[in-house]
Amino acid sequence: MKIIKRRLSMSLRSARPVDDSLSELAEQMALDEPSAARDNEPMVVCAVHPPASHSAPSFLRQYAGHLGRTALRRELGGGLERDRAFLSLHRTGSLGIVHENVKMGSDGESDQASGTSSDEVQSPVRVRMRNNHHRRISNEDINKRLSLPADIRLPEGYLEKFAMNSPPFDKPMSRRLRRASLSEIGFGKLETYIKLDKLGEGTYATVFKGRSKLTDNLVALKEIRLEHEEGAPCTAIREVSLLKDLKHANIVTLHDIIHTDKCLTLVFEYLEKDLKQYMDDCGSIMSVHNVKIFLFQLLRGLAYCHRRKVLHRDLKPQNLLINEKGELKLADFGLARAKSVPTKTYSNEVVTLWYRPPDVLLGSTEYSTPIDMWGVGCIFYEMITGRPLFPGSTVEDELHLIFRILGTPTEETWPGITTSEEFKTYNFPRYQAEPLVNHAPRIDNDGHELLSMLLQFEAKKRVSAEDALRQSYFRTFGEQVQTLADTASIFSVKGIQLQKDPGKRSSVYPESMSRTFNYTT
Repeated sequence: MKIIKRRLSMSLRSARPVDDSLSELAEQMALDEPSAARDNEPMVVCAVHPPASHSAPSFLRQYAGHLGRTALRRELGGGLERDRAFLSLHRTGSLGIVHENVKMGSDGESDQASGTSSDEVQSPVRVRMRNNHHRRISNEDINKRLSLPADIRLPEGYLEKFAMNSPPFDKPMSRRLRRASLSEIGFGKLETYIKLDKLGEGTYATVFKGRSKLTDNLVALKEIRLEHEEGAPCTAIREVSLLKDLKHANIVTLHDIIHTDKCLTLVFEYLEKDLKQYMDDCGSIMSVHNVKIFLFQLLRGLAYCHRRKVLHRDLKPQNLLINEKGELKLADFGLARAKSVPTKTYSNEVVTLWYRPPDVLLGSTEYSTPIDMWGVGCIFYEMITGRPLFPGSTVEDELHLIFRILGTPTEETWPGITTSEEFKTYNFPRYQAEPLVNHAPRIDNDGHELLSMLLQFEAKKRVSAEDALRQSYFRTFGEQVQTLADTASIFSVKGIQLQKDPGKRSSVYPESMSRTFNYTT
């Protein structure tokens, strides 16, 4: 024991690195230990203090064993494999670790310090560790690890390659490694998708029906043209930035993003038609039961957005997509906006005219989530009656139609309206409000109450999406629909299903829906 302490003391005073002496001492002890004990035992060292007196083996473990015996393994050619960290003496006399060449992640954080940004799991002293995988990695493991669809077909040999390069499954993957893994599978590449039919064309984008080679499922390919000097349109940037974080059963799924020099391609899930086309196929006479199911799904998707401070700002039947199961999903987030704090910088040129609330029609740019709730009321009425509620051709005409049915606003119904210069310039006649049930006779009392709560002049008086979901109008669905997980469909609740619409042209429901909706911006 005295010999060991003396050699350690001489090493600390000499210019010879401490770890050389420690490694030689450890080698003498390690040769006497069973080979199994020298296998992979990673340990984190913070600081170790020399004991007053110990046996030689325990003394050595305090100084060398805690560095991990893997650092002291013999290689085939003999000699020792030494770690590359330096040991330094602090003023307290304790031994600590000084790291060399700490790698920084893409977010400016140290990869070594942050588990979320490291591509491989390393011990603090950079011990080279054996990659012992005790179980075989399956497709299900990778799907869960990379958040992939269950029906994806992985490239041949990808399982083995992923097992070699991926960190252990109980450790997080870095963003860089995750992107590289997705690229190897085929995401982010145009050749992964087969173009089929052209669905439509808008100001900035052309939309094609396509098929994914990864899943063999149909997709919608929205190709956004990139101008050399202008770059991507702001609507495309908004849509991508918002949709990548919105994961809900009633919001359209963005599967992939492909960026080339000439265009930005957004790959969406494919849905057969929009609500406008659905109503047309019903001869504008929808089942009242189906209206309730679609309205509930619309409110679910909106409530999810509003909880995350996202305003859609362009609700209309053409932007509500429906698949064969009857699942309704919000789409076209090109005018959507994240609203974290109140602001007065928003544009009043949002929302298609027929679904635009009166405060915005009168020029207000100070709005929040109630801007979407007025549109919900207009869509609710349109589903139940088969015709738009306020089909104005100009802003003045739109306001005129609104006031003729709901009554010209007064200080009692809309405080502050009589001082609005914009309102006074139109000089509207004094209309008396008409009961909405006179215009929508198929609506019941609960539905009439909900519709009235949505179509309030004053924005702050409009019911929120969250509160609307709990109105008595939806009581027939039961309590289970109120506790559904975000990604769960309303049709997962037993007993909830669409009924045949009275005016539907087909005798069987559901049918294969071949018509497509407008994805364009």
